[in-house]
Amino acid sequence: MIKQINVGVIGTGWCGGIRANACNSNPLVDKLYIAETNETRINELKDKLQLEEATNDWKTLINNPEIDTIIISATPEDTHYPMALSALQSGKNVFLEKPIATTMAEAEELIEVSIKNNLKFTIGYSQRFNAKYAYVKKTIDENLIGEPVTCLVSRNITRELGAKISGRTALSPAAMEATHDLDFLLWCLQPRKPVKVYSQTSGKLFSKNSNTPDHQWIMVTLDDGMTITIGAGWILPLGYPNFSNTWIEIIGTEGSLFIDDTHKDVQLNTVNKGIQYPMSSMPGEPVEHTYAGPMHEETNHFLDAVALNKPVLVKPEEAKLVMDLYLAADLSVEKGEPITMPRNKS
Repeated sequence: MIKQINVGVIGTGWCGGIRANACNSNPLVDKLYIAETNETRINELKDKLQLEEATNDWKTLINNPEIDTIIISATPEDTHYPMALSALQSGKNVFLEKPIATTMAEAEELIEVSIKNNLKFTIGYSQRFNAKYAYVKKTIDENLIGEPVTCLVSRNITRELGAKISGRTALSPAAMEATHDLDFLLWCLQPRKPVKVYSQTSGKLFSKNSNTPDHQWIMVTLDDGMTITIGAGWILPLGYPNFSNTWIEIIGTEGSLFIDDTHKDVQLNTVNKGIQYPMSSMPGEPVEHTYAGPMHEETNHFLDAVALNKPVLVKPEEAKLVMDLYLAADLSVEKGEPITMPRNKS
C-alpha cells in the first residue's frame, strides 16, 4: 500500500506555483496546504487546486501536526533560514529553494538539525533534472570523452528577470544565477573538489541605480588540475518572460561535448509580439497536458523520496559546498585576487 503524505507549500509565486501544481497532481500527496501573503494569489489557487487549507501565515503550516513535508519557495531569500529551521525542528521534511542559507553557519545548522531528526532535506537545484545536463554527467561517468580538461558554461537571462531577482536581494549573480551551474558541474565532476576560484564582475546598466553588477565570470580550479569557467548575466534585452540562454562546452582528452540550451528550437513569431521563444525559462512551464522544464520533475522526485523513503538527489552538504564556492567568488571580486579553498571561515 502506497504511503501518502501531507505537504505544505510556503510561497506560491512563480516557482512555488509550479511546486504546488506538481503536488496537487501527484498521487503520493493526500492533503495540500499553502501559505501565501498575496490574497489575490490565494484566491486564484483556491480555484485551481484541491487545497486543505490556505493561509497568509507560514507558521500555521509549521505548527500543523498533520503536515509532514514542507516546500519553501518564499522570497526574499533571507526568509529561507528561519522557515527551514522551524520546519526541521518541528520534525518536517524540507525542500528548500536555493540558496541553502545566507551564511555558512546557518547552512551547517540546518544540516545538523535535519540529520539529528532523521529528516529528508534537499535544495532546489533544478538543473540536475534537465535531461541535457544529465547527459553531461552520463558522458563523464562513462568516460566517453576521456578525462575532462575544461568546462565552460555561459548563461544569460533577461533584464526583466534580473531586475526582479536583484531587486529583492543583495546576493550576486554568482549566488542567484551561476549557483545552478556551479552545482551542476560539481555534481558531474565528483569526487573532484574546488581548490581555487577567481571572479570578476562587470556592470554598465544596473550599476547606474544600484550596486548590482550586470554580469559575473567565475573561474574555478579543481584538485585534479582541470578548470571550469562560468559566466552569469542578467541584462539580455526584453523578450519572452524569464527567457534563459545557456551554452555549455566540455573538453576532454579523448573528445568534446557541446550542449545548446539556448531554447531557440521552438520559435513563435506573431504580428503583434514578433519573435518569442516559448518553453525557455529555467524552471519550465506547463504545456497543455504535459510540462516543459525540470522543476515539475524535481518536485515529484522529492515527493517520491519522502513517501517511498528514497535518497534525495541534491544532498544538503553538496549545496553547502556550492554556497562556499560562490561566497569565495564574491570574496575574489572584493579582493581582486584568487581565493584558495577550502577557506578559513572562522
